[in-house]
Amino acid sequence: MAKIRVLVVDDSALVRSLLAEIINRQHDMTCVGAANDPLVAREMIRELNPDVITLDVEMPRMDGLEFLSRLMRLRPMPVVMVSTLTEQGAEITLRALEMGAIDFVAKPRIGVSQGLNELAGDIVDKIRVAAAAQVRRLAAPAPAAAPAAHASALAARPAAPLPRVSTEKIICIGASTGGTEAIREVLVPMPADAPAIVITQHMPPGFTTSFATRLDGLCKIRVAEARDGQRILPGHAYIAPGGRHLRIDRSGSNYVAVVEDTEPVNRHRPSVEVLFKSAARVIGPNAIGIMLTGMGADGASAMREMKDAGSYNYVQDEASCVVFGMPRVAIQHGAAHEVLPLTQIAPAVLARLANAPAGVRHRI
Repeated sequence: MAKIRVLVVDDSALVRSLLAEIINRQHDMTCVGAANDPLVAREMIRELNPDVITLDVEMPRMDGLEFLSRLMRLRPMPVVMVSTLTEQGAEITLRALEMGAIDFVAKPRIGVSQGLNELAGDIVDKIRVAAAAQVRRLAAPAPAAAPAAHASALAARPAAPLPRVSTEKIICIGASTGGTEAIREVLVPMPADAPAIVITQHMPPGFTTSFATRLDGLCKIRVAEARDGQRILPGHAYIAPGGRHLRIDRSGSNYVAVVEDTEPVNRHRPSVEVLFKSAARVIGPNAIGIMLTGMGADGASAMREMKDAGSYNYVQDEASCVVFGMPRVAIQHGAAHEVLPLTQIAPAVLARLANAPAGVRHRI
């Protein structure tokens, strides 16, 4: 089988060397080149035709976001961003994912050599996923500044109030690779009085705060990181903090969020399995499950438990997934009631809540 050909783009000679070494240690990939800035990278892409690019954000002559924007418009290809673990780095990373980057690696600000070697397994796993992911062309240049106009346009989408919905209803969403944009697609159409939404997106510490803030500015519902012990209320979405599990429990007549630092599940923390198992146990038939794009099988068996407990489940279809891993396994487990393109999931959920037809659906 042909090896995955990787081009490393980073202005740090140390990082270029470390990434090349990590890549070349793998039996199924090779570093075909390393560029110190995007202009050099542009020529190397033409010459070497790599399968995947690892791309730094802060570089001379052209920053990584501008290069990514041009690349995804003119020659779309899988990109894994290499971002510094800072608040600014988190915001830039989310913009990169919006432009079409497949995933990101959070490199440490200090102890780079040790830090990258500790992240070696994560780095090469993300390169493998990127090599197999569906890449889409960016339709137009992305704005260099924070996308305020984009946010306003999205928030202006009509979202009719729902008929009176039981406060017992809770929507549970699981996602991984490609999930940040998929979650946005599901949340933006939700009206301000939507049922509570609880979300686990595979993401490391330091990034979910920016992710939640970004979504809060786009949506009619309020979006925030979940806090341990807080009530789960309609009109709000709660995101599992990076590096911590989120599950749902009861406190008297209320649902509450439980945020904890227990061991990883399915190699993930936060894990979709943890959230969905709690939904099956605590919410039962009042739950609506949604499985979005992602690599692996995290949450698939627990989604079947949700179905057996009476939930109604939606799974994203292959054509609209960046990576059809978690959705595929959920379908194989018999966890899905409906398999839908991403753009149809929110309308289908709202139609179900309003007890109205939602158009053509792929029934399971």
